[in-house]
Amino acid sequence: MTAPQRTGSEPVPRHVTDEDGVRLPRLRLKGVVVRGAAQGIAAVALLSVAMLFVTDHHDRETFLSVAAGLSAVSAGVGIVIGAFFWAVCSGDIRRWRDWRTVTGQTEGVTIMAPALVRTGVLALVLSPGALGLHHLVDNAAYNTWLYGS
Repeated sequence: MTAPQRTGSEPVPRHVTDEDGVRLPRLRLKGVVVRGAAQGIAAVALLSVAMLFVTDHHDRETFLSVAAGLSAVSAGVGIVIGAFFWAVCSGDIRRWRDWRTVTGQTEGVTIMAPALVRTGVLALVLSPGALGLHHLVDNAAYNTWLYGS
């Protein structure tokens, strides 16, 4: 099959922006949370592969418990500060690619709010995943690939 080709000097459609050059539609909390959760699931999959490179059983358990603890703290900080920034922005939420539209000293918060919320949700999904992997490794039978050496 062949795809239709452009034949003419028609301009390529650009993204819709407002008068300040910020992309529309603005980010919504639901979309940011869903994307953060999906990235958190991918992070758990990456952590499950990374734990296999830690060969000693005790070191593997320590690695997973530290990952769970750090991600729990990151989740709390990211979600609380991000939600506060989101509330302060009063609907003026921007993407990272809208960084060039920031004109004042306080407008950076409009970009950091969704970044912190997404990172917090990612860590919120990663923490119980890492804790579950820790329990899985802890309950693994001796001399199995999951137990380690």
